[in-house]
Amino acid sequence: MYHHLQGRLVEKTPTYAVIDCGGVGYQVNISLHTFAKLGSNEQCKLLVHLSVKEDSLSLFGFADEDERRLFRQLISVSGIGENTARMMLSSLSPAEIQQAILSSNIPVLQSIKGIGNKTAQRLVLDLKDKISKSDSIITPMLDGFTMVDHQLKDQAMAALLTLGFGKPAVEKVLNSILRASKEMPTLEVLIKMALNQL
Repeated sequence: MYHHLQGRLVEKTPTYAVIDCGGVGYQVNISLHTFAKLGSNEQCKLLVHLSVKEDSLSLFGFADEDERRLFRQLISVSGIGENTARMMLSSLSPAEIQQAILSSNIPVLQSIKGIGNKTAQRLVLDLKDKISKSDSIITPMLDGFTMVDHQLKDQAMAALLTLGFGKPAVEKVLNSILRASKEMPTLEVLIKMALNQL
């Protein structure tokens, strides 16, 4: 139904963005991968996927077609819903997810919150052939952004709370990571490190 949204970026957090399109603000769920690519441009374009449920309509946004295609492949697997797919795309890059599936690397897939052994095996079984036979294998890219201000921890905490983690556990993990870090991590790196420890 919807292909993309293009307009003014009103608000951006690690879990959602608000885009003003002709006076209507659309709240779009995003992954950390898309959050990193959005940058601080006032004008933006997100490819979208509309999720229709009995009691809600939700938009999921993607910075590029590769991520949207992978998201749709992930949610085609039994047991993987939209939020789990978004968690996967926030924990690993699309290229890392594809590589883990193509190489049948179950431990890497299991390192993502919400992915157990059976689900990881199902991901490999259902998607390995589809990915290897398609021309949509994603080349890893180095991308990111730097945030070195006092709001880093607060933004990471807000993102992790939105993903369903408890505040005491999140605070403990974030404090531990920040104390151990020799350099100030980016918001994306900080959240990924926390996801690995929660």
